[in-house]
Amino acid sequence: MTLAPTAADPLAAAAALLWAHRLAGTALDALPPGLRPLDRAAGHAIQACLPQVTGRTVVGWKIAATSAAGQAHIGVGGPLAGRVLAGLVDADGAAVSLAGNRMCVVEPEFAFRFGRALNPRAQPYAVEEVLDAVDALLPSLEVPNSRFADFARAGEPQLLADDACAHRFVLGAPAPAAWRGLDLRTHRVRAAVFGADGLHLAREGDGTAVLGDPRAALAWLVNDLSALGIAVEPGQFVSTGTCMVPLEVRPGDRVEADWGPLGRLTVHLGA
Repeated sequence: MTLAPTAADPLAAAAALLWAHRLAGTALDALPPGLRPLDRAAGHAIQACLPQVTGRTVVGWKIAATSAAGQAHIGVGGPLAGRVLAGLVDADGAAVSLAGNRMCVVEPEFAFRFGRALNPRAQPYAVEEVLDAVDALLPSLEVPNSRFADFARAGEPQLLADDACAHRFVLGAPAPAAWRGLDLRTHRVRAAVFGADGLHLAREGDGTAVLGDPRAALAWLVNDLSALGIAVEPGQFVSTGTCMVPLEVRPGDRVEADWGPLGRLTVHLGA
């Protein structure tokens, strides 16, 4: 892990600075040299300070950049894991502010909630083992954001420090148990963006956009955390990444997304 030296606890200081920008809706060009992570390990270590500096528990996890296009867009070589903190998850029909949001997109995703813990271990977890610990599939909408003015050039270490662009989530009710018999790779998800003047955008996608299969993405997240010595805890959820090209939105828009038999979600975007 490489972090330029500074006084006191540079990891917590970096996390606190990023959190302050998150609360204020403001951006910075880069973390100051003394706080800037120079590799992935330092980025992860800064992110791990978020519960300490915010006083909020980790209620879930997210995966950013689960497609080649998404990785190219933000200049990373693979997926990135982020924490979802308490107070940042809303229910169907919620209003989510876009104030200070530099990304201005909504991402329909497959999320999975865990019924039991998966503890760190040397041997990677197989997809089947991970799914056996899942107690529900939940439709999910992510409204991401970055605390960097030019997030596409911030680089992997800083993006990890900034919680992999985590911001707000809307979670639906658990899908019927029959989801386990579906091929989530080919399961279609449809979404539409409505403004005051009607339909702005309609788009659809499927699970192949999520590392080829949302279930494979879920296992990737569990194993990525395991390698860092982190357990996935009961009750936590994992939102596995957008299953379509992110939906461009602006204040005043309404997004409706339809997972078919798995559920529907709506979010209203405010100023």
